[in-house]
Amino acid sequence: MGRIKRWWQTEPVMTQVLLGLTVGIFLIEWLLGDGMVAMMNMLGAKNNQAIVAGQWWRFVTPIFLHMGLTHIALNAVVIYFMGIQIEAMFGHWRLLAIYLLGGISGNIMSFALSDNQSVGASTAAFALFGAFLMVGESFWENPVIRQLTGRFLLLTVMNLVFDLFSTGIDIWGHVGGLVGGFLIAYMLGVPRIGKIATLKRVVATIVLIISWIALLKIGFTNVNLTV
Repeated sequence: MGRIKRWWQTEPVMTQVLLGLTVGIFLIEWLLGDGMVAMMNMLGAKNNQAIVAGQWWRFVTPIFLHMGLTHIALNAVVIYFMGIQIEAMFGHWRLLAIYLLGGISGNIMSFALSDNQSVGASTAAFALFGAFLMVGESFWENPVIRQLTGRFLLLTVMNLVFDLFSTGIDIWGHVGGLVGGFLIAYMLGVPRIGKIATLKRVVATIVLIISWIALLKIGFTNVNLTV
């Protein structure tokens, strides 16, 4: 029991669970065979018409679906390395909340501003970037955090610029995940590093909720206008 407790406390358990779950679902996709677009829709891709029809779970399921080996490989690398960093700073359950709620935030923004069907953990991966930027903004006086934040900020900007010049990438999902991760990290706080002012946490929570409501309203309006 003591070993299990130490493993739970010291290892990036939640990162391993999320990565294992993502890879496991991809293997199921691979076993199901061809007809990728139709299969993605069946398994739960972000599909605006289906969401309006009542399938709200499609804000969550796209986080765990991928279109191909390259797609999942790129996201798996980010999940692993960023997940370890965020889990060490925020803890197991806060990492899970940032990952899932940030991914949902990305899919909500995509629902509002993009008509395309989409899948991928990129929304959640960008939420991890957002959480790290929140730590950098809140604890800028720490030289180690400041240095790491500068590197991750550059990596985030490079990824967004790459999105602008690439086809088939849901940039709104990435932006939504990034902003969502930033706000969710403020909302949850980082007790392992230091205290976040209560006012900042309250404001972040209010902004997140209002943003979700506004984006959902836009998304439902846009779909109804095109039907």
